[in-house]
Amino acid sequence: MEKKKKRNISVTGDISFANLKVSEPKAFAAGMPAIKVALEHVNKESGLFRSIKTLSQMNQKEGFDCPGCAWPDPVKPSKLGEYCENGVKAIAEETTFERVNRDFFQKYSVEELSTWTDYQIGKSGRITEPFILRPGSIHYEPISWENAYVTIAEYLKTLDNPDEAVFYTSGRSSNEAAFLYGLFVRAFGTNNMPDCSNMCHESSGVALSETLGIGKGSVVLEDFDEAEVVMVIGQNPGTNHPRMLSALQKCKQNGGKIITVNPLSESGLNRFKNPQKVSGILGKGTILTDIFLQVKVNQDVPLLKLIMKRLAEKQKSNQKIFDLDFISTKTHGYQELLVDLEQQDELDLLSRCGVDSEEVDQAVEVLAKNSKIIICWAMGLTQHKNGVDNIKECVNLLLLKGSIGKKGAGTCPVRGHSNVQGDRSVGIMHHVSESLNNALKDEFDFEPPAKEGLDTVHAIQAMFEGKAKIFVALGGNFVSAASDTAYTAEALQRCKLTVSVSTKLNRTHLTAGQTSLILPTLGRTEQDQGRFVTVENSMGKVHQSKGRLKPASKHLKSEPEIVARIADAYFGGKSTINWNKFATNYELIRDKIEKVLTGYQNYSNRSAGSGFYLPNNARVADFSKLPGGKAQFSVCKLPDIELKADEFLLMTVRSHDQFNTTIYGMDDRYRGIYGERRVVFMNQRDMDGKGLQPQQVVDLVSNYDGKERRAQNFKVIPYDIPSQNLCAYFPETNVLVPIDLYADKSQTPVSKSVVVRVEVV
Repeated sequence: MEKKKKRNISVTGDISFANLKVSEPKAFAAGMPAIKVALEHVNKESGLFRSIKTLSQMNQKEGFDCPGCAWPDPVKPSKLGEYCENGVKAIAEETTFERVNRDFFQKYSVEELSTWTDYQIGKSGRITEPFILRPGSIHYEPISWENAYVTIAEYLKTLDNPDEAVFYTSGRSSNEAAFLYGLFVRAFGTNNMPDCSNMCHESSGVALSETLGIGKGSVVLEDFDEAEVVMVIGQNPGTNHPRMLSALQKCKQNGGKIITVNPLSESGLNRFKNPQKVSGILGKGTILTDIFLQVKVNQDVPLLKLIMKRLAEKQKSNQKIFDLDFISTKTHGYQELLVDLEQQDELDLLSRCGVDSEEVDQAVEVLAKNSKIIICWAMGLTQHKNGVDNIKECVNLLLLKGSIGKKGAGTCPVRGHSNVQGDRSVGIMHHVSESLNNALKDEFDFEPPAKEGLDTVHAIQAMFEGKAKIFVALGGNFVSAASDTAYTAEALQRCKLTVSVSTKLNRTHLTAGQTSLILPTLGRTEQDQGRFVTVENSMGKVHQSKGRLKPASKHLKSEPEIVARIADAYFGGKSTINWNKFATNYELIRDKIEKVLTGYQNYSNRSAGSGFYLPNNARVADFSKLPGGKAQFSVCKLPDIELKADEFLLMTVRSHDQFNTTIYGMDDRYRGIYGERRVVFMNQRDMDGKGLQPQQVVDLVSNYDGKERRAQNFKVIPYDIPSQNLCAYFPETNVLVPIDLYADKSQTPVSKSVVVRVEVV
């Protein structure tokens, strides 16, 4: 048989420059500019009147959950608008009038589409019907739903064993879809269920599980009202979780202090103009950050050790700095931590973190006087080689202050996608849970696999090496989200079959397997025959989501139905589970979740309105399941980073016109960047040292284990960032992140600390 010619696919798209304009970073976030930009987006994509009507239902008790971030809704959502600028952009993208239909795919080949930027691909519109890309072809063509299900089933049956398939999940999926997906994958016979948590907050889950007994945060939204101190570390709420700014504003108004720890000074944490208030539109807004500690990239552990060391010195002076009653009754490892702190050299810690000693003292004074402390973080802490230790050091500080299990205090990992936490809660994980397996066996009468599955990184390696031959994605843009872009794209293209359940076109559809299917699904905003689904927010509350709009196409199907039909086609009636019943009966799915999982009693009824919280032992300071029945202090190592004279440490970030891999526009107005994304932020002294001029074009080059990776054509922008640190946007710089360099224990890619060189083009 003649071998099919390999498709000529670009994995980066167009790398030429648009019209870059640079201005000073903005002094505040939100306010009237946010309203203006949001209205421009919806008016362009889906019409102003239609969009305003849709937005009136977003994050409301009887409406739909924002498809963006997972920040929780208040008990009484604002009728004026419980959403942010980027939430509006997400709705504009989902409700767009643009369509990817059969005419579109006849006109454009996957080879041509792959040369487009991610922005251009995303703006193509909603996918209208199922499509298939056949072996050797460069054009997707329509396929019926039934034939699509049969095709997937037939490919799955050709595998030598179930572990040759990988089933990925994105955080936008509902609890119902995710539970059903996990049920099918286990019934199929594998635990190969990587998900987007592997690439973002897996480090949080590992660290919190080992120290506090639960891989979730311990605070609720109302805790911000009572907090005396909120530390925001490695997080940019103004762009990534803008509704969080309202909670921080309320904390300040109640007398709380905010300490910000980050390599960049971000507008959203400087001053916030609340667009829901007249004072926020016409007034000066609220200064949020009281103390800004501009730490070097991935030097949070030295900074936190220094803070705790100075607190410990105060404690020696008979000052009541630490909560000794809490420590003695609720924790283990206190003395070991003190020994470690005593052995640390202050000058070394100061040099490593790069923060001025007097600024550290300011933070120490605030922390010494208060015990209601919340620490918030995001990928600025998790996506490092020592990501787990970064979070454990935060937990150490909270345990010293007795700031766990009380109102106004605790851990707050801020999730980056609307239901990524819910997916994990209902069983999407590559780890084996004996209790979950036993519950599934009892309820569904089959033997779930007991072998640990592949996480994201190892799933990519398995596909690249030919050990995994089928890739199925329930949502997401896998190739743009993962590390080592060229390697990941090649891994997908080596698969016999790739399947994407999607609402819109993305780059993963173009870096396709030999055969590829796109299965179009309903968006959050769209009617699902009167049914509702449920999601879990970043603080562990489960609630309903019910779309209101007419679907973008009559051919769209819901995620639960798609999963159920694939399962039915595969098992063909030879299963203990009647899959087709689940396709249209979400109440039945919730009934099964209630029987299999803990905390979901009376699921459907309790999810109405503002919803219900899942059990959280850390929230009530119950550490009985941990060794000795106590929370665990940790002795963490200092980060092992040595830079040569010509090397820099690069962190990847989002622009303000972006959510995860979705590019809403080409501006990052808070940082003063307009019309271009291929930029790299650099300290002026470093630019002078290399003889670089503003907007000079360079390549960013990483070299790990003798393999060179190159991100081409970036314009240098002078910026207030620590020396020998760089910052640039993802996914454009994901190509630099080695596939085999990831966090200890969590295996999260090190996207926030990549050693690179800067080469003049």
